[in-house]
Amino acid sequence: MRVNYLRSTAMTKTYRIFDRRRLLFLLSLLLIAGFFATTLFGYFVSKQAIRTAIIGQNLPLTSSNIYSEIQKDLVRPVLISSTMAHDTFLREWVMQGEKDVGELARYLAEVKERYGAFSSFFVSEKSAIYYTGKGIMKHVVPTEPRDAWYYRVRNMKESYEINVDPDLANKDTLTIFINYRVFDFGGNYIGATGIGLTVDAVRHLIADYQQRYQRVIYFVNDQGHKVLFGSTTEEEIDMHTAPGLGVLVERILHEKSGFYQYEVNGDNYILNVNYLPELKWFLFVEQNEDMALAGIRRTLYINLAVSLAMTLLVLVLAHLTLDRYQNRIEEMATTDKLTSLLNRQVFIIFIKKLLAEYLRNPRPLSILFIDIDHFKAINDIHGHLVGDRTLSGIAQLLQNSLRQSDIAVRWGGEEFLVVLNDCDLDQAKCLAEKLRETIEQRRFEENGKFIALTVSIGISQYDGVELFEQTISRADAALYTAKNQGRNCVSTAPIIN
Repeated sequence: MRVNYLRSTAMTKTYRIFDRRRLLFLLSLLLIAGFFATTLFGYFVSKQAIRTAIIGQNLPLTSSNIYSEIQKDLVRPVLISSTMAHDTFLREWVMQGEKDVGELARYLAEVKERYGAFSSFFVSEKSAIYYTGKGIMKHVVPTEPRDAWYYRVRNMKESYEINVDPDLANKDTLTIFINYRVFDFGGNYIGATGIGLTVDAVRHLIADYQQRYQRVIYFVNDQGHKVLFGSTTEEEIDMHTAPGLGVLVERILHEKSGFYQYEVNGDNYILNVNYLPELKWFLFVEQNEDMALAGIRRTLYINLAVSLAMTLLVLVLAHLTLDRYQNRIEEMATTDKLTSLLNRQVFIIFIKKLLAEYLRNPRPLSILFIDIDHFKAINDIHGHLVGDRTLSGIAQLLQNSLRQSDIAVRWGGEEFLVVLNDCDLDQAKCLAEKLRETIEQRRFEENGKFIALTVSIGISQYDGVELFEQTISRADAALYTAKNQGRNCVSTAPIIN
C-alpha cells in the first residue's frame, strides 16, 4: 500500500488558526503598549535619575563602609599572626632547643582563647614538629601531601600567606589559615606560626554584610579566582570565565581598585573593587541595578495593574478557549475517531522519528499487518453499528496487548498496522500468534449474541535499507498469503538479504 507523506488538511488548518490568533494577540499587545507609553516614559526618566545616584554616590559610599568593616574583622587575624611571628617568647623558646613543650602549648592555647581563633599553631623548621594548643600533633614531612603548605611557606618570599585547608587538629574542618614565617634574631628562618578561622564563620560574616547592605560581596585572589563568599552553595571559580565580568578581570587586577559595570542576561551590574594589601585579596562589592530600582518598578506596577487586570483576564480566557479547541482539533486530526488509534497521516510523523532513532542506534523493527476475517459478513448480518463496535473492541485488544514503545494504527476499513520497536521477526511472530489466539478466544457480545472473530496477520522486518513503505508492502503481501491459506493464521515475509 502507498504511504501518504502529506499531513492532513485538518492539521494544516489547526496551525493556520493558531497563527491567526497569535497575530491578533500580538496586535492587542501593541495597542496596549501605546496606551501606557506615557507611564513608561515617566518610569525610564525616574530610573535614569536613580541610576545616576547609585553610580555617583550610594554604591561607592557603601563599598567604603564595607571595606572598613571587613578590614576590621578579617585583617585582625593577620595582625595576630604577625604578633606571634615576632613574639620574643616564641623565638627564644625555639632557640633554646624546644625543651618545654607544655610551655609552648599554653602559649598557643592562650592566643587561641584570647583572640577567639579556631586554631593556633607553630611548626619548627629544626625539629619538623607541628605544635598546637594541645601539644605535639605530628611531624611534618616533605612526602606528605597534607604538609605541602609548610614547605610552600618555607620557600616563599612574602612574610605570610592566607590559605584555605582542612584543619587536621579539628577533624578536618575547612579553615582559613594565616601562615606567617618566623625568623630568629639573626634573620634565620626557624618555622611558621599563625592562627586559623573557620570558613563558615567568615562566610557568615560576609552573608551578614550582604544582608545588611543588600549587596553581593566576595573576595578574589591575585590570580583572579573567587576564593571566599557568603553562600555555602557557591564554589570557587576562575573569574576570567564569569559571564559578563570575565573580560574585565585582568583590568581590575591591574588597576587594583575602581568602579566597573557589566551586563549578564540583560541585567546591568554595578561593581566596586578595593584591594586589601593585608589579605592580598580583592574585595568585590556588586549590585544588580534592577534590585536597586525595585521601588520605582513597584510604583510602575501599581499604575499599570488596574489597566492590565481586565486585559489579562480577557487574554487568559481567550487563551484557555483557543487552547481547548486547538487540542480538540489536533486530536481529531491525529487519531481515528472510531478506534482512538493513530491515523495514517500522523503515523508518518512517528515513523520518521523512529527511523531517525534507528540510524543512531539500529534495533530490529517489525511490522504486523492485521485484517479482520469476514468482516463484511459481520456488517451484513449484524449491521454497521455492530461492525463499528467490533472494530473498537479489536483496537482495545491491540492497545492492551502492545508495549508503550509500539505503534498501533488503523490503516483503513478493517485493517490495522502495528510497528514493533526493538523486535525481530521471530519475536514478532510469537507476539502475532499470541494476539491471534487472544482474538480467537475472545467472544464479542451484541444483543445477547456472541460473535466469534478471527484475524489474519502478515509480518515483515525492516532491513535498514529499503523504503519503509516497502516493508509495509511486504507485510501486506504476507497478509494476503495468510488469507489465501485459509485465514485465522500468521504469515511471515522473508527477510531480504
